[in-house]
Amino acid sequence: MFQEISNKFARVFKELRGHGKVREAHIKDAMREVRRALLEADVNYRVVKDFVSRVSERALGQKVLDSLTPDQQIIKIVHEELVRLLGEKPSEFRLTRSPASVMVVGLQGSGKTTFAAKLAKMLKKRSRKPLLVACDVYRPAAVEQLKILGRETGVDVFSVDGEKDVVKIAVEAKDFAVKGLYDTMIFDTAGRLHIDDEMMNELVELKEKLEPEEVLLVLDSMTGQEAVAVAKEFLSRVDFSGIVLTKLDGDARGGAALSVTAITRKPIKFASVGERLDDIEQFFPDRMASRILGMGDVLTLIEKAQEVIDVEKAKEMEKKLRKDSFTLEDFLEQLKSLRKMGPLDQLLGMLPGVKLKRADVSDLGEKELKKIVAIINSMTPEERRNPAIIDGSRRKRIARGSGTSVQDVNKLLNQFNQMRKMMKQFSKMAGKMPFGFPGM
Repeated sequence: MFQEISNKFARVFKELRGHGKVREAHIKDAMREVRRALLEADVNYRVVKDFVSRVSERALGQKVLDSLTPDQQIIKIVHEELVRLLGEKPSEFRLTRSPASVMVVGLQGSGKTTFAAKLAKMLKKRSRKPLLVACDVYRPAAVEQLKILGRETGVDVFSVDGEKDVVKIAVEAKDFAVKGLYDTMIFDTAGRLHIDDEMMNELVELKEKLEPEEVLLVLDSMTGQEAVAVAKEFLSRVDFSGIVLTKLDGDARGGAALSVTAITRKPIKFASVGERLDDIEQFFPDRMASRILGMGDVLTLIEKAQEVIDVEKAKEMEKKLRKDSFTLEDFLEQLKSLRKMGPLDQLLGMLPGVKLKRADVSDLGEKELKKIVAIINSMTPEERRNPAIIDGSRRKRIARGSGTSVQDVNKLLNQFNQMRKMMKQFSKMAGKMPFGFPGM
């Protein structure tokens, strides 16, 4: 979602690098463009004013002006101030009691129910035993939606048919959790199309009864400044402990992410970055600032790889590369691991210096991956293990079976041979990487 603002920052820094000697006038021009970029991204005006003021004050210092690399000094200052704007340090999500209670609150349509399921799945991966509690008794099919998501994540859902008193549901849920040895209860509360007293009073009453360790406000990042207004209203009535930004994979301008912490003084704890139930990330201010400035986010990329890549398989793959025995079956296994890590455009966005249009990657890249998988799946096991035997007639059969052309099959085989040669050359680097070069 930060692609537009990232491009504008990149143009500002490119302009600075174009000057042999950076002077005060150049910095003022750059700050004017930074201000415009942030305002166009729908960042709160007061936040923009404070941000530009702090960056300008530091950038106009003699140390920067006299530096041999003033553009790099300014980029460093902007990065540090962005981190400060986003919350400085990652906020801890700590659950100490058993069963611990987590309230998920927000307006209808913000993605509360889906986030509750994502959080449950993440906690389950961390060896906890979560229980989803259906407290949205107003929205039609809300309980059924939570049950469907519960089945998809393998997490149990507690609900009481016909009961409209959410406090009673919460009390029964706690008894159920104690008896079932659940260590975490995630309460999916009701939202409204807009903030009203009835909604807030219900949440206040529920919070007083539960005394939850975490109250997470889910905000739709696509709504820009409206999300900030919603956060301020919730803060005055419910006093949440952290913020969740949803739809960060969308095309919104990013104003909510860059404004909400500065306005509310509450940390962003999680980001929902896709539609899949695995698409949830802990929010790291420094990593997000690096993404905005086009510096990538290699640490998050490594963490995603570690989640889906088996260390022993990675070592085995490295041996195959050294022996030049890497096959199309191995390649298919790598593609499956890559796709488990998330959408291709998000992964490439985490690499430093990679600037691609969203449509170019998400449309073309995903289509190409599906085509490659279809072609390899249309091969016999022998052909996958020994591509050298694939002659003209076999290529025609594979093309028919995969719904592609002979040219597509030829292209894949040529690229595979080139890749195998390249990976063999660089396989010595594998031991230096945290998760094995093949897994990348």
